[in-house]
Amino acid sequence: MTVQDYAAKLRGNIGKVIKGKDEIIDLVIMAVLAGGNVLIEDVPGTGKTVLAKAFAKSISGSFNRIQFTPDLLPSDITGIHFFDMKKQEFIFREGPIFTNILLADEINRATPRTQSALLECMEEKQATVDGERFSLPSPFTVIATQNPIEIQGTYPLPEAQLDRFLIKIGMGYTDKETETEVLGDIKAAHPVELLRPVTDAEELTEMSAQVDNITVNRAVREYIVEIGEASRTSPDIKLGLSTRGLIAIKKTAQARAALRGRGYVSPDDVKYVLPYAACHRIICRSAIMRDSAASKEETVRRLAEQVPVPTETN
Repeated sequence: MTVQDYAAKLRGNIGKVIKGKDEIIDLVIMAVLAGGNVLIEDVPGTGKTVLAKAFAKSISGSFNRIQFTPDLLPSDITGIHFFDMKKQEFIFREGPIFTNILLADEINRATPRTQSALLECMEEKQATVDGERFSLPSPFTVIATQNPIEIQGTYPLPEAQLDRFLIKIGMGYTDKETETEVLGDIKAAHPVELLRPVTDAEELTEMSAQVDNITVNRAVREYIVEIGEASRTSPDIKLGLSTRGLIAIKKTAQARAALRGRGYVSPDDVKYVLPYAACHRIICRSAIMRDSAASKEETVRRLAEQVPVPTETN
């Protein structure tokens, strides 16, 4: 099976409960196939939680949800060692991170100390508790959400945390026709509860390996690097793209090429994924631009236009 066919199968299944959002579903599929994490920033009620649940069910994976709050502790995420009186020894009780799909709901409501507990998990797919390392299940993906409207009682995600998210997306509202259809589908049981798996972890791992083998020739790699250099020298940008950011662009572009049925990455793939993989990683100098997602996206698009596009890509 090709990655393109695999993605179509996943998209069709998730699309049963997330209607009219094929592009958003594709972006999540791309991120998971590339081994990355997803940050979804949007207002409540747009389907962020349902998307995470539907994805977990579709891949026959385990799913856990953490509701981030100011009093949440790092041990509430990773787990703890406790003393078993019967066995007279310390036993490790796994936290909710030991799952395939972890929904970090309203992640910006937790303190920076608690947020940082996810750094190792997201980057190295492992957790260290009391000096002991534990491997996380494979695949492991964090889908985090945050509300862009509410400010009170929230803690902005630090740059190091944002850099661990492969892409950042927004759900957006559905169109009138789709929303009418959604209202008609709501019955006693939520549609996501009736969803059936269409794949498993083993097949997902095989597809991820195919994505890793997508060719990125030297011209395209140089194109990505030049975009990174442009972000670091732009007068509008205070903090440009890191090397990790450039790797994220490359991996996401590989996944996009695979979803389009190609064995190589084109400059168009890079341009397409750039806003999703780069905007949350840069800091603009202007206070207005710094807080505006639209301004950041426009800044990143201008960067891409400034860099000459390679003509030989395959």
